[in-house]
Amino acid sequence: MPLERLQKFLSRCGVASRRQAELWIQEGKVRVNGQVVTELGVKIDPERDRVQVAGRRVRPAAPVVLMVHKPSGYVSTTKDPQGRRVVTDLAPKHYGRLYPVGRLDYDATGLMLLTNDGALAQRLMHPRYQVPRTYRVTVAGQMADGALRRLAEGIKINGREVPAAVTLIKSQADKTVLELTVWEGRYHLVKRLMDKTGHQVLKLKRIAFGPLKLGGLPRGACRPLSKQELSALRNIDDSI
Repeated sequence: MPLERLQKFLSRCGVASRRQAELWIQEGKVRVNGQVVTELGVKIDPERDRVQVAGRRVRPAAPVVLMVHKPSGYVSTTKDPQGRRVVTDLAPKHYGRLYPVGRLDYDATGLMLLTNDGALAQRLMHPRYQVPRTYRVTVAGQMADGALRRLAEGIKINGREVPAAVTLIKSQADKTVLELTVWEGRYHLVKRLMDKTGHQVLKLKRIAFGPLKLGGLPRGACRPLSKQELSALRNIDDSI
């Protein structure tokens, strides 16, 4: 088996995010074959080397990827200093330690993934793969054709143009409902795009992520991905 960076191995084992693993290494909490490792560039043989964190042996966990229908009122982290509910609370405890893939705003709902597969999570969130995210967006007021065209042609956020695919679902005097697809996951991206058109977001729901669709999964529920869904995720083109 090829050598693997220690922090990547720890992330793949599901014990921490890669960033947290790097902190543990720098703090001297990680041992390889009994020796404390504090350098981030160290590589290990996952099949032969013995890795411990705070004295406990670490082994790769069986890969878990769950689809969750996040309700409003949950934060997309594993813990929250303000004591708010976290999205990982929605997963049954027997799956072990899981991490959210990306984020949804506190008041947003819809499709999220939870996983212990750090490598897959990194791949899905990395900008180079341009994994599409599709949202059902309800905004205040009736959106003019010109605003819809601006979205479709691309709106600049922080000096960089953000392309979007837009489908008008419903247009009324007091609100407009759209389906909007973007290919990145920047902070508050959909709300910022809508602000640029002069329309406040009233509701935001992610209905698709890459090849996955939320479908009829009830709000607050979760389920393991099917073999076909997992295969589709893992086959996201590496040549992009």
